[in-house]
Amino acid sequence: MNIGDLYRRGEPVISFEFFTPKTDRGYQSLFETIGELKALAPGFVSVTMGAGGSTRGPTVELVIRIEQELGVTAMAHLPCLGSERGEIVQILDDLERGGIENVLALRGDPPRDAKDFRHPEDGFDYANELTAFIAERGGFSIGGGCHPEKHPEAPSPEDDLLQLKRKVDAGSQFLLSQLFFDNAKFFDFVGRAQAAGIQVPIVPGVMPVTSVNSIRRMTALGGGTIPAELDAELRRVDNDDAATLEVGIEWATLQCRELIDRGVPGIHFYTLNRSSASQRIHRALREAGLVA
Repeated sequence: MNIGDLYRRGEPVISFEFFTPKTDRGYQSLFETIGELKALAPGFVSVTMGAGGSTRGPTVELVIRIEQELGVTAMAHLPCLGSERGEIVQILDDLERGGIENVLALRGDPPRDAKDFRHPEDGFDYANELTAFIAERGGFSIGGGCHPEKHPEAPSPEDDLLQLKRKVDAGSQFLLSQLFFDNAKFFDFVGRAQAAGIQVPIVPGVMPVTSVNSIRRMTALGGGTIPAELDAELRRVDNDDAATLEVGIEWATLQCRELIDRGVPGIHFYTLNRSSASQRIHRALREAGLVA
């Protein structure tokens, strides 16, 4: 299934994101999680690739297995930073042979623990360069990433949108957003993007909070913010995992209801390889008649 075409059907597309496990046990657990989520009939699932392409082999294998064995459309994340052009070509060839039709073209980040990290001279420096290369090669529906609250390295929101427009012009057919907790900021971003000439589907990325420390770290790294109301609730339940989960599910459910009510093309759930929170949110949206 071509994901670019999927977003043109006019109904909200529900999708889930996973990361490649580091152990055999984690790998099996993830397959069980995806099997549980398959019952929700997701439009697709995506699998991240480690910084610097460190998990390229396992990621390629995993997305192919998901598509072939579970019958779920799978998309591989493809960061270019740290990879030689020939390595990118090999990954694309392997994905195509495995029947994968979709990739998320990203710049990515260098490995955190690689002090001597060097980017190959013949590699791609930016996601728009990788996107253009894949588009010229052909064979894939190409997605891209975006930041409703500005990429942390962008000098200004205006410059961030300029770079995003270059990515779309290079061939990105849809955009998946970084996680956020304030819908007003997302809709403001979409309005500015459309005014800048970006007309492809912009899909909100939603992460149910399951750990206070983790979500504070992730939002800080991604350049996001936590609204004061949610921050107060998280402070109230800090060190209580069960209560934190309930706060996270309630907030994300309200987010999703408003997002769908206002016509977003879909919801992309960041699952952290867990299914319970996403399943509960999906059930609430289905009971409200917002998703199939």
